[in-house]
Amino acid sequence: MAAWTTFLLAFSALLPIVNPLGSALVFLGMVREAPPAVYRSLARRIAINNILFLGAIELLGSAILNFFGISLPIVEVAGGTVIAGMAWGFLNENDSGASVRQKQEESGSPSDTLLHDYNEKLFYPFTFPITSGPGTLVTMLTLSARISRNKLSENLLGHAGVFAAVVAVSILVYFCYAYAPTITTKVSGPTAHGIMRVIAFIMLCIGVQIAWNGMSTLLSSVFAR
Repeated sequence: MAAWTTFLLAFSALLPIVNPLGSALVFLGMVREAPPAVYRSLARRIAINNILFLGAIELLGSAILNFFGISLPIVEVAGGTVIAGMAWGFLNENDSGASVRQKQEESGSPSDTLLHDYNEKLFYPFTFPITSGPGTLVTMLTLSARISRNKLSENLLGHAGVFAAVVAVSILVYFCYAYAPTITTKVSGPTAHGIMRVIAFIMLCIGVQIAWNGMSTLLSSVFAR
């Protein structure tokens, strides 16, 4: 699988789950009234943390699966089903703030975070789970499993494509977080939600395709006996 193809696959799968615009609303609610320099500094460090965090998950994904004795087709079926399920949920959301409220519940009340201890919360809750939550980890493991079944050269290109997608999404996170006060006033909720619905449909197709790839392998092994 070419690096460009893997990049598009990973970027399309990660973007609606990370949801930089929705996460920026949660981030804005937690930071509240702060100078622009504070937003930019926090956004830069959160984006870097996100790259390192997801990069480690992507590289260690195969080792984690081998440690627990989980086969790649099983991960593809399970991961593809989870991705498709989350995409279906995004498509059927009636309230554009539903995903925002979910991330707020995962991270805790905004009042729990004070200005003086922002640096202590750069990883939790700013990076995890506000920026990259459990759904993002499942997606990364699934993508890692899908790549690991290729030849060595394709494997390296695939990992490079996924990592490039992580960097691209993290760059979007930086801009959305750094300029959260401005973006949230310029982009209306319905417009952002409409864009995310289109991306969610693509994500649904990706999830079904990944699940079918794993199911095909499992069915082939059954009928081959």
